Amino acid sequence: MNQTNISYKQPLLETPFHAKTQERCYAHDWHRWAGYKVAKQYTSAELEYTAIRNTAGVIDITPMHKYSVQGKDAKKFINKLITRNVDNIQPKQVVYALWCNEDGFVVDDGTIFCFDENNFRICSGERNLNWFEDTAIGFDVIIEDISHSIAALAFQGPLSCKILHMLNAKNIENLKPFCFDQFTINNQEITISRTGFSGDLGYELWCEPLQAHNVWDALFSFNKDYKILAAGLDALEMVRVEAGFIVVNADLIAAEHALRPNRMRTPYELGLAWMVNLDKEFFSGKEALIKQKNKGVEKKLIGLDVQGDKPAVGSVLYNESKNKDIGIVTAAMWSPSLKSNIAMGYVDKEFMKLGSKVLAEIYHPEELEYRKIWAQCKVVKKQFITLERRNAVPALI
Repeated sequence: MNQTNISYKQPLLETPFHAKTQERCYAHDWHRWAGYKVAKQYTSAELEYTAIRNTAGVIDITPMHKYSVQGKDAKKFINKLITRNVDNIQPKQVVYALWCNEDGFVVDDGTIFCFDENNFRICSGERNLNWFEDTAIGFDVIIEDISHSIAALAFQGPLSCKILHMLNAKNIENLKPFCFDQFTINNQEITISRTGFSGDLGYELWCEPLQAHNVWDALFSFNKDYKILAAGLDALEMVRVEAGFIVVNADLIAAEHALRPNRMRTPYELGLAWMVNLDKEFFSGKEALIKQKNKGVEKKLIGLDVQGDKPAVGSVLYNESKNKDIGIVTAAMWSPSLKSNIAMGYVDKEFMKLGSKVLAEIYHPEELEYRKIWAQCKVVKKQFITLERRNAVPALI
């Protein structure tokens, strides 16, 4: 029976890896993602974070929405949809992209896999089928939601390539960042892309649901020596903040979900101007983005180096005189790797410059009460951590 037809009996669907993740989820801490049940943490987020940064972590990312785009106008449709130019995209290449509404506000972001010029796959965190179908009017393309037919794992960390190499994924060390190919591990032929959400050396493994257990077991087969851990969404959140990556409906509200216009954001307000190509032909939001580029932004997402060790999650930002709120924190954490309190947030245009000083109003829980702390913050680049191994070719084995 189709999974979608039994969802009322099983409110949270289980990914093809669930039998394996349930075995390891000693914390019994689960999260709802796109109707699926996935682990927030298996034992502790800090331990899982440590594995991602020092050995490798395995994250179930099956709930990502996946869409097949096929037809003679597939590339033209992609170019109308996203802000980047994919005219020169090659088969087996992946592009990170944003797509906007006509007012230039971001609808969502995701990765686009090119199999050939008539065959693409889009992976995103939010549902986008209606948006894609509306955008595709007039194009000779067929768009299909294939989310349930593909199981996926993120395999992130400095030992990820070594483990895949030991599993006889031939030439995996020479796979370039944002490329993918077919590999055989544990007698299973699967797709592996050199992509991820950790800012580290890492891969994403895409397989058929029936292959899921075999692929999962393969990644842990050398664990006596290498201490690979299953990692939950909390650990993934930690590494993505260090890398300065955005999450839709966390660092911005998707344009299709926002109840108030001032909750939406453009690529320029996200500090992602490099992802907007205004020289290509028409794409959704182009005219609005041209106007904003010429006018400049009133707010921008920046990085913050926060004084002290109290995470500034959800804090309001003020000027140094404390008489005007000038922004808000969208994500924050104590970084074990950097030994620093870091955050991302929006500030008004007069505070966007690197080195600017602002204050965070932090409410920290202490014995069932909240204590207000004023923490000094310095505006920094939101990519807090840069690891050479992330882009090294050949990769570390």
